[in-house]
Amino acid sequence: MAGNEKSGLWEVLRRPSAKYSLLGILAVGMLCGAFFWSGFNGALEATNSLEFCIGCHEMRDTVYREYRQTIHYANRTGVRAVCADCHVPKDWSRRLIRKITAAKDVWGTLTGVIDTPEKFEAHRLRMAENEWARMKASDSRECRDCHVAEGMDVEKQKLRASKMHKIGVADRQTCIDCHKGIAHKKPQGMTQDDDD
Repeated sequence: MAGNEKSGLWEVLRRPSAKYSLLGILAVGMLCGAFFWSGFNGALEATNSLEFCIGCHEMRDTVYREYRQTIHYANRTGVRAVCADCHVPKDWSRRLIRKITAAKDVWGTLTGVIDTPEKFEAHRLRMAENEWARMKASDSRECRDCHVAEGMDVEKQKLRASKMHKIGVADRQTCIDCHKGIAHKKPQGMTQDDDD
């Protein structure tokens, strides 16, 4: 009897009868899809919060402490950039790809690779180089969400900054070429090439 019930259910699922209209099936499917989408998107957005990012102690005890000493955390205007503003693209498809690739850091925490501040420091240079390469490849897209070169009045900048920004624009450099230590300390073991 149980076998017949299973095959009967399968038949209903495979070929809806006249009792269940195609429109009804589509409506239920759309509601289920909307429910799934809102839950998935909500979870994705929750992982962009500062609280989520510093939820593990190696982040809270290392890069978060450094970030709190920078202009991105506290400044005269009160505008604060959080982790996701610099490390996660705004565009949805790029954001999803970034979340998938960033899962390796969560995996590193879970497997004990970077689960202490000491282990984190041992891997900091490699992780920073990966992030710098990602930012360079995107032409510092996340920096440019807030900082627009055309909006800079280089004549009002300090002499050195004005000079370097003019050179950077002329040489078609991107933000991360010069601003590697802007929100976190530079890793030990950096070479001159890393510092350019």
